[in-house]
Amino acid sequence: MGGGLAGAPLAAAVANAGGLGTLGIATPRQLRASIEQVRERAPGRAVAVNLLMPFVHRRHVAVCVECRVDAVVLAFGEKWGLVEHLRGAGAFVFVMVGTEKQARAAVAWGADGLIAQGRQAGGHLVGTMAALDFLPHALAVPGNRPVFLAGGIATAADTSAARDAGASGVIAGTRFLLTHEANASREYQRRILQADKTIETDLFGLSWPLRHRVIPNAATRRWCGNDGKAKAFPAALNAASRPLSVLGYFDAGALMRLQSPARPFFTPLAPVAGVPDAWLDSAALYAGETALRIGELTSASEAVKTLTPR
Repeated sequence: MGGGLAGAPLAAAVANAGGLGTLGIATPRQLRASIEQVRERAPGRAVAVNLLMPFVHRRHVAVCVECRVDAVVLAFGEKWGLVEHLRGAGAFVFVMVGTEKQARAAVAWGADGLIAQGRQAGGHLVGTMAALDFLPHALAVPGNRPVFLAGGIATAADTSAARDAGASGVIAGTRFLLTHEANASREYQRRILQADKTIETDLFGLSWPLRHRVIPNAATRRWCGNDGKAKAFPAALNAASRPLSVLGYFDAGALMRLQSPARPFFTPLAPVAGVPDAWLDSAALYAGETALRIGELTSASEAVKTLTPR
């Protein structure tokens, strides 16, 4: 949950409740401050950072190394021999994968563990199969490395099913997006709770034309086909904008002001706390299929309990 959704309050609350508190990617300066805040709020607990590789610059890596984070999750690629570099700095490195080929590549890079993502996950997708269907393929690759399962995780029963199928643990996104500590727009959270479906699309792809799962809004109804795919004009604009990712992650919240359901210009930015409710009809409302099974906003500590088998 990058873009400010998973900040220090959420990561610290999860860590204090016994989970692995994970910070989403932010600007390097913001990331450093968030790591320091988690360490203050959750002393003695592990802190992890999720690096979305299309937007990672060397300063992000330097912050992780200098702050000696306990774990790093690499998603959507690897570069600069980064796994080896982070492991050399003492970090446990997970790589998120969605195919057996990606799993083999991650092991070749030297990953300490894998996160096997199922297609029903929210946000951006490498997953191509349902999580429990993909898990055996991921487990066949890494030897004694741990494999965590992501996608479709909302309850203790989901955790138990994943563990029974061989996963070492689980990763939950939407369940923690729907907590008081998440830095999400309250209207965004309300819409997720009221959603009756999610769609897989590529509409919100300016600079990052990758599949993602969202709940529908005015933008998707105007600019997506029945299969969820973006219509020709926004799809072409997104494809042409791919080189913009070289700029790295930056606080581009001002771009959301330019978005409108009437214009085929949609960034990957999610609506964080404080944005006007009117922006939500043109913003990426990321949510996994578990949104249809979650009925309440709760605390992060309660969410950890909900996910923990008795």
